[in-house]
Amino acid sequence: MPDPSDRSEEVRPLIERLKSLLNRAPDDRAQLLDVLRKAHERDLIDADAVSMIEGVLQVSELSARDIMVPRSQMDVIDISQPFEQFLEHVIETAHSRFPVVEGDRDNVLGILHAKELLRLVASPDTDVRDLLRPPVFVPESKALNVLLRDFRANRNHLAVVVDEYGGVAGLVTIEDVLEQIVGDIEDEFDFDEESDHILAVERVPGDRRYRVRAITEIAQFNHVLGTQLDDDDFDTIGGLVTGKLGRVPRRGETVELAGLRFEVLRADARQVQLLLVTRIGNGEAAPEGAAS
Repeated sequence: MPDPSDRSEEVRPLIERLKSLLNRAPDDRAQLLDVLRKAHERDLIDADAVSMIEGVLQVSELSARDIMVPRSQMDVIDISQPFEQFLEHVIETAHSRFPVVEGDRDNVLGILHAKELLRLVASPDTDVRDLLRPPVFVPESKALNVLLRDFRANRNHLAVVVDEYGGVAGLVTIEDVLEQIVGDIEDEFDFDEESDHILAVERVPGDRRYRVRAITEIAQFNHVLGTQLDDDDFDTIGGLVTGKLGRVPRRGETVELAGLRFEVLRADARQVQLLLVTRIGNGEAAPEGAAS
């Protein structure tokens, strides 16, 4: 008859191996995210917590060029214009801060807080230049986690992004960075206009990339990009990408469809929110590619 003590000695190493496996720290970010998602599936943490942790991890992998408002889309104040003219622009756009230029967008003089314009209303003789705050310039390659730390340390809310030649490439705000972590931050001045749903990303001349909100209707997407994506089964681009994957997309995942690559820039456990769309090949309709 086998000795029970021998059986006990056989079981002990197995238990130790199982404990080691369960207690092992993740080797990389992919494993860490997998652990977090499994924890969410077991209701240990909620979807928003998973999404924010994913956002924190992604911020360190992105740079200013990835989220900046391109130069052509910047709302600026041209100091060479009459006060009444640029005041109308300030009211229309409803931003709290504006880069101030003189003639050319590469000639940034400073940053103007919209509230400072009250001084001009009260004292028309005030020189706008006296109200400007020094501009903050950052390179396109500036990592978002470093940029966020600088924003907090220096109490800045807006930075002008410059290319390798010193020209203005765009601008980025602290809100843009935080939205990569917590999702869209909307206030009473944010409007869900269709014109804001598709934004060209011009990193280099002739670049064929677009940041697209997942709620963009496929019909609008086709109209702007000249594509012919099918909208029989889904109404939005986010729905199309989700349907292609067969599940809710995760940050960093890509789908190739009809000559386009859709990269998930922002998503939570419930839905995709923001996509980077790139034309591949000649950009013409092509057989559907596999999701990666």
